[in-house]
Amino acid sequence: MARIAGVNVPDNKRVPIALTYVYGIGRTTAFKICEKLNIDVQSRMGQIDDDTLNAIRAEIDTDSYKIEGDLRREVSINIKRLMDMKCYRGLRHRNGLPVRGQNTRVNARTRKGPARPIAGKKK
Repeated sequence: MARIAGVNVPDNKRVPIALTYVYGIGRTTAFKICEKLNIDVQSRMGQIDDDTLNAIRAEIDTDSYKIEGDLRREVSINIKRLMDMKCYRGLRHRNGLPVRGQNTRVNARTRKGPARPIAGKKK
């Protein structure tokens, strides 16, 4: 199993798909990396040689990509900034409600958690 940016990427997946296991690298970025390094997008991660793997690591380690810890830290700082400003989005984050305008009357169970029964409510 190859290790890129501290993440174990699976050997049996195609190279661009395996690169998406790294937080901060999506499909578009993965395909751009493969195109830049002239890697066949149909090749599997386990089939590429060590030189190609080192080239992928070097390309990702450049400062042009924010990945893993740095990106997670930046996202959490941005959310914390919104909460400190007490703006609408920050209050939604703080209360654990949907942030982007979704309906909360019947849906939003992912953000709100499992439904809790209300005592004395009639159906």
